[in-house]
Amino acid sequence: MPVTSEDLSGKVALISGGAGAIGAATARKLAACGAKVVIADLPGSNAEQVAESMRQHDLAVSAHVLDLADEASIRELIRYTVRTFGHLDVLDNNAAMKGLCEDTDVMSMPAEVWDQVMAVNARGTMLMCKYALPAMIEGGGGSIINISSGTSLAGDVFQTAYAVSKGAINTLTRYVATQCGKQGVRCNALLVGSVLTPPMQRALPEPMRDIITAHKLPGRLGEPEDIAEMVSFLASDRAAWITGQTWSVDGGFFAHSPTTPQFAALRA
Repeated sequence: MPVTSEDLSGKVALISGGAGAIGAATARKLAACGAKVVIADLPGSNAEQVAESMRQHDLAVSAHVLDLADEASIRELIRYTVRTFGHLDVLDNNAAMKGLCEDTDVMSMPAEVWDQVMAVNARGTMLMCKYALPAMIEGGGGSIINISSGTSLAGDVFQTAYAVSKGAINTLTRYVATQCGKQGVRCNALLVGSVLTPPMQRALPEPMRDIITAHKLPGRLGEPEDIAEMVSFLASDRAAWITGQTWSVDGGFFAHSPTTPQFAALRA
């Protein structure tokens, strides 16, 4: 396989939520760049089928179950990764709980929904870092990429718990980077915008997608490969001096005035 500009040869990467569209695209990208990859997802997911489809192209990919709300499951996943491939260099905290109908505004928020989202997104990401860090430090360092969201940057009328959990991940990113930088570990977060995945297509009717697209400066929604490219860069040694940062990967959604699409329509 030809060496790419983001060569990850010799590195071992772990991706949570690896059976989903973004996670699978990221696994393919990292493996194509030479990494050995473990994709982890919920029991009953198609993680093994996704891994097998990549192994058919001679990519070094394994699969393992993961329940982010279960500390023992996380601890075992890290152990499995090290047992299988010898060490751990890259952690992509991609899995999250989102899209719950009950995750609405604060006044309507059931406390149990809030707790459930926080347990998976904020607590689960923290625990993934907690158990991955010793393995990374033992191996001389590594790169953690936390998948956050642009919803953490501005208020909205729904997905309150999800957005707040992502805000917590932004802060966690800076703390991990600060606490483990001298031990060779980098930690960054991607503030992902609207990506065209099957769940998004099912959840958002076309008129709503059109509204979002109007605020994307390239004139399109994101693709899973857009996120995979950024993860690959931050995982590589090319990003060796980048840590503790939150990167908006959203097609410029927050780069312009909120009135820009309306003014553009008037000028058309």
